[in-house]
Amino acid sequence: MKLGYCTITWGGVVGHPVGVTSVKDLFYLTHGPMDRAVKDIASAGYEGVEVFDGNLVEYADRPDELRGILDEAGVQLVSVYSGANFVYADILPDELHRIRRSAELAAEFGAERLVVGGGARRAAGTTDQDYGRLGAALDQVAEIAEGFGLEASYHPHLSTIVEGEEELERLMGLTRIGFCPDTAHLAAAGADPAALIRKYPDRLRHVHLKDLSKEPFSFLPLGEGELDFPDIIQAIKESGYESWLMVELDEYDGDPRAAAEISRKYLEKLLP
Repeated sequence: MKLGYCTITWGGVVGHPVGVTSVKDLFYLTHGPMDRAVKDIASAGYEGVEVFDGNLVEYADRPDELRGILDEAGVQLVSVYSGANFVYADILPDELHRIRRSAELAAEFGAERLVVGGGARRAAGTTDQDYGRLGAALDQVAEIAEGFGLEASYHPHLSTIVEGEEELERLMGLTRIGFCPDTAHLAAAGADPAALIRKYPDRLRHVHLKDLSKEPFSFLPLGEGELDFPDIIQAIKESGYESWLMVELDEYDGDPRAAAEISRKYLEKLLP
């Protein structure tokens, strides 16, 4: 297994403001300095990075700059994260247009994987049809990704219609896309991350590791929260997955580099 880290900790996440009136341009962004994030991740001992699709868009007209940042740090771009509502028929073509652009840029910059979250919760309530729409849309995401030589996976996420075990079960039979467990989001929704990895071993295509404190609620570096990572890592090994483990920390009040180092040292104790 190889270890990577997500750049979100250096600046948090926002949606591009133009997306309020133009869905096709609603990319995710982190506002932190990309060069610092990549350098810090490399210095903490990680081999790869994951970035948001919108941050790739920022480098679309100056690709050599981002390639230089990655090459200088000696890390590779492993994965790109995107997302969409996926349940509204009228805007789905524009959302898939954006996903296609994300996949195109991911491939251009040498990424291996496209990770997506989403599935909007309607103000009027979620319907059974929404899961069918989400599943069908995710099949299209997988097809788009494959067209650019990428492997796609779905990331259950708080605030979407797929947070925990029951909702994930409703979805998995409706789509062929891979599964990207996020240990903290699943646990926050009341699920056992290790149990879900064991339930869907053949669908595991990508992994997000982060720790969690439920009271008070906060995401934490690995080993500083409540999650049973020895069991999570064991479940991953049992599945036969032998690829990238991406550490992610959505929000953190401290130094992002220090947090990356804490998680790296913790994983050194768990992984041979």
